[in-house]
Amino acid sequence: MAVRDNWKTPKDTYSALHNEFHFDFDPCPPDPQFDGLTVEWGKTNFVNPPYGNVIGLWLAKARQEQSKGKLSVFLIPSRTDTRWWHDYAMNADEIRFIKGRLKFDDQKNSAPFPSAILVFKPLL
Repeated sequence: MAVRDNWKTPKDTYSALHNEFHFDFDPCPPDPQFDGLTVEWGKTNFVNPPYGNVIGLWLAKARQEQSKGKLSVFLIPSRTDTRWWHDYAMNADEIRFIKGRLKFDDQKNSAPFPSAILVFKPLL
């Protein structure tokens, strides 16, 4: 698998989370027509951000949206050794570690990294 920042969410992972949370917005869709870091998010958001150095910006935005009464659910790499993990992920209301490795983009092989789900619940 090539090194890259964008990983399309596995359909079954998204479906299970959507059934639980009922998302109304995705600030990081494939081929976005807007900048998800600068737009107002929905009430209930699914976020699979780019996995590069900008991931901390997305998690910071989730905290801003959380203070506006919005819920955000992230699918991210489980990189517990990074600064962004300790600065932002550890402040999530829920951290769900995914057993095994996901298969992104309907690939034959699993991702070269573990994944986690973060839930930021509304503060209002």
